[in-house]
Amino acid sequence: MELDVMNTEDFEDRLRELRPRLHRYCARMTGSAVDGEDVLQDTLIKAVQARADGVVVDNLEGWLLRIAHNTSLDFLRRRSRHKIVPLLDDMEDAPLPEADIVAIGFQTFLQLPELQRCAVILKDVLGHSIEEIAAIAECTPAAAKSALQRARVALRHLTERPEDMRLPLMSDANRHKLASFVRFFQGGDFDAIRAMLADDVKLELVNRLKLEGREGISRYFTRYAQETKWRFALGAIEGRPAMLVFDSAGPMKKPAHFVVLDWRGDEIAAIRDFLFAPYVLETVDWVRLA
Repeated sequence: MELDVMNTEDFEDRLRELRPRLHRYCARMTGSAVDGEDVLQDTLIKAVQARADGVVVDNLEGWLLRIAHNTSLDFLRRRSRHKIVPLLDDMEDAPLPEADIVAIGFQTFLQLPELQRCAVILKDVLGHSIEEIAAIAECTPAAAKSALQRARVALRHLTERPEDMRLPLMSDANRHKLASFVRFFQGGDFDAIRAMLADDVKLELVNRLKLEGREGISRYFTRYAQETKWRFALGAIEGRPAMLVFDSAGPMKKPAHFVVLDWRGDEIAAIRDFLFAPYVLETVDWVRLA
């Protein structure tokens, strides 16, 4: 398939279709569902720009994964967050069971060297061949196969260790602010929430739209006021303070989505709501705090 024979609508449809698969890769490469979404957005921006510049490709998913791979590495190197574990000499060719590989926490993947992480995600999570892994990671097939074998062994060792719940580090003041925000949602007091907003507050409904300013995001709260099925709780996502949102029409064993805030003093500077990005919750670490 070549990008120059696809119209804009078809191209955008394919991006939407591939978005969850791309997020699986970005989240495991960065060790975070939230950071993975940021990297995914950067990836899609680069893809759209490349298409506008007339780039031609034969394999759209492989091309997008290559962009996602390089964007993930750029992110990691900027943050200098990743840990490296020693390469293991004993190798295991057997793939990890699909149920096990999907259930592995994002932070566990982050402990693998970059090429090992890339190889095991592409092979055991997304189902790509060794040759496709080599093309995406820009290495030889032999290097890709070796990295995959080592990654499988390392993950088996790492997943034997108990997981850290990673509770958020919050000052009493920040906990009080977020708890107030959640309490107002629980009571339907959206006027009180509006009073907490900065004049230039930004809202992102991830995978749907972005708005700015008090007036611009007013209908966001109106929609929540009209929907009665949601239940709200103070919690944490990947160690970040968050409002957890549960669907009372379902089992309520896991959040349906979540909301994270950025503060400027006592004012809310930004709201990121993951209502329209359910793929972000795949194996995400979360904890309810109240």
